[in-house]
Amino acid sequence: MEMSFSEAAGEAVEVLPPIDLEFDFLASKLALLLEAAKGELEHDHQAAKTSLATAASILHSEIERRSSPKGPRTGGLAGWQIARVRSFIEKNLHRSIRTTELSAIAQRSTAHFSRSFKLALGEPPHAYIVRRRLEEACYLMLTSAASLSEIALSVGLSDQAHLCRLFRKTFDQSPACWRREREVTW
Repeated sequence: MEMSFSEAAGEAVEVLPPIDLEFDFLASKLALLLEAAKGELEHDHQAAKTSLATAASILHSEIERRSSPKGPRTGGLAGWQIARVRSFIEKNLHRSIRTTELSAIAQRSTAHFSRSFKLALGEPPHAYIVRRRLEEACYLMLTSAASLSEIALSVGLSDQAHLCRLFRKTFDQSPACWRREREVTW
């Protein structure tokens, strides 16, 4: 019986199938949201409700996507492609992310990738990235004392004004007001 180099070196190497990678990604995000809600429960009920609502929304959409009565959609991305693209986005939220980069990771042409991404995740790549940036900004506003300007840059937005514009469009209020309502004092 042949052993691989890593087995011979005594290392346990586990290669997860694509569906498990995708599940691990979602599970880790849900765990973070639930931990945040647990910590917020004692001192900020509204922030806890927001974290729980976000976690429930993610879970609901994933259950809906996986248990579609029509079965898997044709033309969407494979599980391994979704997992790799999501992982890349999460690791690179702090900088500009181009659709050409994402399509290369998924090994598809840019046009085919964009259509497939929307089929698989229900929104275009740019909208997904903007949503993730805003979710990360919300998380940072609740868990750090960083200024809105610092938060905007850390989530890949050009400046505080850009964050404010996107935030107001999405949440119908400024990030400063949203943060104040959740009584984050640092």
